Amino acid sequence: MKRYFPLALRLIVAIILIQTLRFKFTAHPDSVFIFSHIGLEPYGRIGIGILELIAGILLLIPKTIWMGATLTLGVISGAIFMHLTQLGIEVNNDGGILFITAIITFIFSAVILYIYKNDIPFIKKTS
Repeated sequence: MKRYFPLALRLIVAIILIQTLRFKFTAHPDSVFIFSHIGLEPYGRIGIGILELIAGILLLIPKTIWMGATLTLGVISGAIFMHLTQLGIEVNNDGGILFITAIITFIFSAVILYIYKNDIPFIKKTS
């Protein structure tokens, strides 16, 4: 169990990040609406999509897990901030699913980063 829990968290976060890319990269109306509303359409939509793709890949490579978790925390912090300041919890009558997914992704990424904290090269190792 102890061995598979971190892997399960990494897979969940990577799947969440990667499955949203189809909306961003195909200019899905909901994605366009969100990024238009916050004034980042189309460059922000594509740029954030690229960052999410990179984060998802980094989470799957053992030596770069900490980088993926850190990048995910940064990107998802921005998403949560936008929900709280400009978009609202519920966007386009989604029942708050995007916001809840962002919160879950943030929490899981923070746990992943904590689990892999000793892999960060410029942080003092703890025993």
